[in-house]
Amino acid sequence: MPNGAQALLQTLADAGIDVCFSNPGTSEMHFVAALDSEPRMRAVLCLFEGVATGAADGYARMAGKPAATLLHLGCGLGNGLANLHNARKGKVPVVNIVGDHATFHVPLDAQLQSDIETVARNVSPGFVRTSNHTADLCRDAADAITAARGLPGQVATLILPADVSWGDGGQPCPPPPLPAPAAPDDGAVQAIADAIRSGGKAALLLGGQALREPALLAAAKIAAHCGMKVFCEVFPTRLERGAGLPAVERIAYLAEMASLQLSGLQHLVLVDAKSPVSFFAYPGKASDLVPTGCTVHTLATPAQDAVAGLDKLAAALDATSATPVLQAAARPSRPRGRLTAAKVCKAVGHLLPERAILIDEAITSGLMLGVMTAGGPRHDLLTLTGGAIGQSLPNAVGAAIACPDRKVLALVGDGSAMYTVQALWTMARERLDVIAVIFNNASYSVLNVELDRVGAGSRGGPKAKAQLDLHGPVLDFASLARGMGVTATRCDRADAFCTALETALATPGPHLIEAVVPESLNASKRRVLPWLLRSLPNLPKPVALALKRKIAP
Repeated sequence: MPNGAQALLQTLADAGIDVCFSNPGTSEMHFVAALDSEPRMRAVLCLFEGVATGAADGYARMAGKPAATLLHLGCGLGNGLANLHNARKGKVPVVNIVGDHATFHVPLDAQLQSDIETVARNVSPGFVRTSNHTADLCRDAADAITAARGLPGQVATLILPADVSWGDGGQPCPPPPLPAPAAPDDGAVQAIADAIRSGGKAALLLGGQALREPALLAAAKIAAHCGMKVFCEVFPTRLERGAGLPAVERIAYLAEMASLQLSGLQHLVLVDAKSPVSFFAYPGKASDLVPTGCTVHTLATPAQDAVAGLDKLAAALDATSATPVLQAAARPSRPRGRLTAAKVCKAVGHLLPERAILIDEAITSGLMLGVMTAGGPRHDLLTLTGGAIGQSLPNAVGAAIACPDRKVLALVGDGSAMYTVQALWTMARERLDVIAVIFNNASYSVLNVELDRVGAGSRGGPKAKAQLDLHGPVLDFASLARGMGVTATRCDRADAFCTALETALATPGPHLIEAVVPESLNASKRRVLPWLLRSLPNLPKPVALALKRKIAP
């Protein structure tokens, strides 16, 4: 009869969970030993828990099913919390296994003892369970799998005491059935159709499952038939885009620009999306971005079938035969001269391969990425759903394991990259087909912007500004990558960057290209930006929108 760990691994594999991103410790050794008893389980070692959790997030976004993590006690869970937060905000399924001390050892309050359940509830509000008996372990695991795979997807945390893992008498559980999404309410669909027909300016706001091709096409038909705008959340979990697909306009990160995009609306229809709010609070500025007088309608909640909701709405509006507007194929020209962040984005758009997976954590350096890749070959875009930086490189690990036949390009700022730079080692060890592009502008540039936006810029002296500066010493990412087994090059000219990207695209395995660039929003632009943002509501809307497109297209 198997022990608890062996039975747990069989239960996971029988349910289709066949990848485990691990950073184990002493309490997890029986789980580690049991990995060899389950040939269907791929075990991927990560050198930091935040890499393991971010990789599980990226895997699930692309595989459409959860991976498992293996973390060591409350401290290990704490180290992985930021990327579990991103997964929670992105409604991404993860089966998060956290080892614990043996049940009889817990009352002794050993050095690593902590309240794991309390820590876990921050990222697993829907499912946290400690399995206290070997005989119950696999049933608990099946419940965790069911919770993770439901709609909305979630991080389900199963806490595994060491003696439950090593105990005899494990009983594998059959795979739980796949949960069916709830159907949108017909009455709500009809009420929304009536509101749209009433003649007021209306828009759709898509998120989650509504950003895949079937839902995008249905939304585009409604928009074409009714003259509506289609927006998507500022940080989509996974957005299918490129030539031949409907284009959607992402809500801007900067609240002033988002308010401009939404201004004049009388009806905003949410489809697996959250009503838009400002990322942070700012003195004297509204946090709720829905314009005054606009009614917010929910067509499909995250627990409901977004595609079915859009199809029903299209039928109610007689839009099923409408011709959707599709993105035309177009690529930017090859950039030349001194390298800038915009030219990096231009090079990516110029060379982007078919079916690439593009992971964007470029922050201010990626302002031009969307417009430069909009007409490129079809690709998937993954973004920073929860705002906790350090997601891109781990996401790339998971995405590459989920889709080994596709190129993964991870674009990441220098400050963000240092949060989870250990992901490079896992890329090399697993021989993953990932190209990491690091924008090295030697600054936490977005925080320099925020220093002024929150009204603290005029009071920031040398000590304050030093907290947002990465000079002295300037990081050398190419050397760091080579030290972890990744082929790397450093570029400060556009032609050299293009050559490096072409080589990486043509050569299997992990590559890092360090783009040494000036800040996209330098000191002079940052001084002007707050004034421009304040002026937007007072400008004619066409002029304001033109300014918005210039700053953040």
